[in-house]
Amino acid sequence: MISTPGATTIMIDILQHALIAGLILATLCGPLGALVTWQRMAYYGDTLAHSSLLGLALGLAWQIRLEVAVLLACVTIAVLLFALQRWRNTSLDSLLGILSHSSLALGLVCLSFLDGPAFDLNSFLFGDLLAVMRDDLYLLAGIAVVVLSLLFAFWTPLVAITTNADIAAVEGRPVDALKLLLMLLIAVTVAVAMKVVGVLLITAMLIIPASAAGRLARSPEQCALLAIVGGCLAVALGLLSAWHFDSPGGPSVVLGAAVIFLLAQLASQFRRT
Repeated sequence: MISTPGATTIMIDILQHALIAGLILATLCGPLGALVTWQRMAYYGDTLAHSSLLGLALGLAWQIRLEVAVLLACVTIAVLLFALQRWRNTSLDSLLGILSHSSLALGLVCLSFLDGPAFDLNSFLFGDLLAVMRDDLYLLAGIAVVVLSLLFAFWTPLVAITTNADIAAVEGRPVDALKLLLMLLIAVTVAVAMKVVGVLLITAMLIIPASAAGRLARSPEQCALLAIVGGCLAVALGLLSAWHFDSPGGPSVVLGAAVIFLLAQLASQFRRT
């Protein structure tokens, strides 16, 4: 157990960085997750998360910053998926499955051919919230400002295409452009969340708080705000678990989100009775 004053100070600094990063990520994932759940795009998040492994392999091969490589890979897959949706011979589910597993397999194959220092694949797959540094916070905050600004500016039309794309088109809204915008925003969020909760858990942070909020909210705006609150509580619960039980940070946060979902489900049923 850590007991010396110096070690305690260092641990508090690490937890502060982790808490700030987690709260920023929860704020990002709240409104995006609401849109994703309404449009039944959960598998889309998985596809982007899997493609980030390919970005990691390319970043290591080309010796460029891994966050930039992952971001480029996610955005490329998002644009490719948007274009392939016009390929009406194949269903969207099939396209997502093909891109998800192909990009994941290609990333793993590329990593197997790379020479160099050993790479901790587990920290990438499951995240390392306690390893977030000050520079990571600056990057995460910058991306969050851009994504949240775009969400605030286009919230009403994004909700409109999510509710009914045909009616939104009749009303003159640019449905295709808005769908592409939503895909790119999710791609960027998945890329920057890689270090916090990892490739395999980012979809959970998008889906679980938003699903919990959907049990209680009465409007899209309420759902987005409650999803943010639920995500922040999940981060706090996860970090408390990591502090007291020495559990891994990313998975602990996701478990905290699962607990909040169960409580929201119980509250919803209690309200109906």
